[in-house]
Amino acid sequence: MASSPASWASRPIEVHGNNDSAAVPARGPVVSGAQRVGQQRPNFVLFITDQHRADHLGCYGDPVLHTPHIDALARQGQRFTQCHVATPICQPNRASLMTGRMPSAHGVQMNGRELSLGELTFVEVLRGAGWRTALVGKSHLQNITAVPPPWPATAQRLPHDARRPHPGRYGQEVARSWAQDEHFDLDLPYYGFEQVQLTIGHGDDQQGHWRRWVRHQTPDADRLIGPAHALPTPQLALGQLGQAWRTRLPETLHPTYWIAEQSCGLLAQFARDQQPFFLQCSFPDPHHPYAPPGRYWDLYKPADMILPASFSAALRDQPPAIDTLRRQREQSADFRPAYAAFAASEQEVREAMALNHGSVSFIDAAVGRVMAQLERLGLDANTVVLMTSDHGDLLGDRGLMFKGGLHYPSITRVPLIWRDTEGRRQTGLREDLTQTIDIAPTVLARAGLPPVNGMHGCNLLDGHSGRSGLLIEEESQRADFGLDRRLRMRSWRTDNHRLTIYDGQSWGELYDLKADPHELHNLWSDPAWQSVRADLTEQLLRAMLAATDNSPYPGASA
Repeated sequence: MASSPASWASRPIEVHGNNDSAAVPARGPVVSGAQRVGQQRPNFVLFITDQHRADHLGCYGDPVLHTPHIDALARQGQRFTQCHVATPICQPNRASLMTGRMPSAHGVQMNGRELSLGELTFVEVLRGAGWRTALVGKSHLQNITAVPPPWPATAQRLPHDARRPHPGRYGQEVARSWAQDEHFDLDLPYYGFEQVQLTIGHGDDQQGHWRRWVRHQTPDADRLIGPAHALPTPQLALGQLGQAWRTRLPETLHPTYWIAEQSCGLLAQFARDQQPFFLQCSFPDPHHPYAPPGRYWDLYKPADMILPASFSAALRDQPPAIDTLRRQREQSADFRPAYAAFAASEQEVREAMALNHGSVSFIDAAVGRVMAQLERLGLDANTVVLMTSDHGDLLGDRGLMFKGGLHYPSITRVPLIWRDTEGRRQTGLREDLTQTIDIAPTVLARAGLPPVNGMHGCNLLDGHSGRSGLLIEEESQRADFGLDRRLRMRSWRTDNHRLTIYDGQSWGELYDLKADPHELHNLWSDPAWQSVRADLTEQLLRAMLAATDNSPYPGASA
């Protein structure tokens, strides 16, 4: 188990130099924590995980998962209980985090679209105002594969797109390019980050700067990585689906450990500067496929996992998607999931939860190492620390796993922790409706900078978001669930209800969240709820109108 967080600096931090390390020669004397507080320009550290539902943390109520370091951040700061994504898809929601804008405004509405280099990120605003900026780990603001998309088919493609790409270099995160060319690298600054140490992929089989680093550590690196070189686990149900393997990588060579090490090196560099900094530590885990290393592989037992309340609950008038996924599994003997939602057995869910928990505990230990470095360098008192995720995972919800096309809170609700600097810390729960797009304007406000025109997020420093509801968007390249068109949907979530409308479908979803918090009884077609449905539909339409893009400003009256 991870060490106690009573003092972040209770363990020594080692920062190893290598060809890709963030460690650089000193730029000046170390600045003490007291001096930095006097500057009144805070530093920021953002921890972000991948596909990590909110209730899979000790501080969010998980009775099994051990996350002492993240729990300590929650005790020292504010924990937001109703933070939801702008969209439950990796690339679009990461773009929303960076811009504070809804996907329909910044244009990355689905995976496979790259964030325009013409979009202004809050990190670029910080950099322009004098903050040092760095990213370690996953970015996913540009495409990570060059695989052709399933939509539209070649015969359906029109010769021109209405929106032309902003000038600049795209395809910088394509994993194959990094694998084939050892000199391939990013153009810096990258969306505002002046330094980037990149990982691309999931599990233990990743590309980017990490892969180059691990090859410098051992000549056998490539023979320790991936399912073909994994330790045998013949009884593992998830292994038969290709979604988990026991890696031969030791903990100290795993991407999660590397992200913490590189982050600690950057903090040592920042401690010598006279400028404030923003550091994003972005972990690719606990996203599947699951490959936590060493002791984290079997730290938790499948038999000890507590299944979601909806795993085997009676469902009423659920969307056709659920029956479609179950039939798909029943009718395909050689079924192997990829990234979209699928119907899973109880054993598969238990294994996934146990391995997911192992990955989260490994991340928690990494967070502890970074926090210890902050304290050791005297940076802790003047550093705002945030923790969130890009989206959740069904992980047994309704007997399903992974994500896609369903807006249950297991997918849309993410952790959000804000621990402010020493003199401004507020603690406790925040139960107001908040969203990923709120991070950008809130960081800018805390930095003393104005928001950007076109941002849709709220400044959470005011004590309440002021929202009556949340708009959640989703668009897919695929015709999921046997639909006659690609999946397009919008949800409106209030304190009391969730309404979801699917493009071109007569059915939808409506839940009474007070009486039915697990969203088991769909009221969409219930005659007694039609007036509520109509009222929520109007609210959704008004929210969509409010989310239309109002940037750029006009340059003349006519």
